[in-house]
Amino acid sequence: MSNQAITAHAVGRISLRALAVVLALCLGPAAALYAQQAASTGPQKEITIEELFLQSVELQILREKAFSGDYEIKMSALDDLEKKVNDGSYKGSDQQVEFVLEYLAMEGSAHTTREAGRLVNNFPEVRRRAANLLGRVGTPEAKEALVRVLLIDEEPIVKAEAAYALGVIGNNDNNEVVKALAYTFSKEDPAKPDNNFGYAMCLAVEKLSTKAGGLKDPAAYQILVKIAQGNYLRTVRTKALQVLDTLKSSK
Repeated sequence: MSNQAITAHAVGRISLRALAVVLALCLGPAAALYAQQAASTGPQKEITIEELFLQSVELQILREKAFSGDYEIKMSALDDLEKKVNDGSYKGSDQQVEFVLEYLAMEGSAHTTREAGRLVNNFPEVRRRAANLLGRVGTPEAKEALVRVLLIDEEPIVKAEAAYALGVIGNNDNNEVVKALAYTFSKEDPAKPDNNFGYAMCLAVEKLSTKAGGLKDPAAYQILVKIAQGNYLRTVRTKALQVLDTLKSSK
């Protein structure tokens, strides 16, 4: 199974970036204050999200596309973002780009729009693509966003992508990612498992183990054992056993 086929709340301190996202979701982007250099010492000038985006016409357009209520326009924003990642023009300091990706990764889950009581912005494919790009961006903030996506989203394809993307990043400080994977997996219906999600979980554990030189958290083994003996396709069960053998042989 190719990577493309894997279409795929943590408890703790809330970062300023997370706070900015929450404010943007609840109050609108113009109301969210973003602390650009809050981690450095001494008093720093806070600038608004609006000021960040006004620095570039390209980013202004990107933001307007992302906040549009139209599915196709949001997908066009993701096309633009993917191009930036592919051609190397994305830089780790592009906070605006990460803000947009975080926003789109929660479109229809944490950020909902309703008309006459009906959810009208449930776009799983938008969230899936945004999760994929967050994994490729790979920053600590991207990892935090993906953990939130994994824990709050209800769509298997989005959870699968978030799990796989967390494996790609490979940062499992304090076993935060393994715990999030285990919690999400525990909520699955064992009678009707999603094969894509199960396979993505195997890949995520495998990649995390490779980056860390092994995993010691029993929760990782428990995920794989349950998949190996679960009601999954043979391909998925075989992958779980393969990853278990890899973990067993790691130091």
